[in-house]
Amino acid sequence: MDKSKIIILPSIGNYSSRKEWEDACWLKIVTSKELLKLLLTPNERHSLVKRAAAVEGLVAGKSYKQIGNELWLSPQTISCINKALKESGYRSYKERSKTERKKRVYTPGPNSNKIKHRGRSVRTKYGTVYLPY
Repeated sequence: MDKSKIIILPSIGNYSSRKEWEDACWLKIVTSKELLKLLLTPNERHSLVKRAAAVEGLVAGKSYKQIGNELWLSPQTISCINKALKESGYRSYKERSKTERKKRVYTPGPNSNKIKHRGRSVRTKYGTVYLPY
């Protein structure tokens, strides 16, 4: 690859925030075919194209099953893409865990109030007696 064709990213000093700089760099990366080829592996490009095609399928009103059969994507991946469409941005499972998903609260089982006895139980006419082993 010819190094003279690679687009040089803007200097961070020209922007008031890192977010502004990142957005400007992203625009340059997306518009440069050479830079994308340099930065993405063939597998990443393949995945990106499949996910973009899944977006088209969702917008067209296709079912998860139709999209999955055409593109070989799992329903979980299509669901993630659908959530990203609704929220206008992708958030990872880890990011969602911080706000959306509730922590599990383990409730005591139905026998948690009962007293646990030691020894083996023996039924007598007076009730159950617990004898040491």
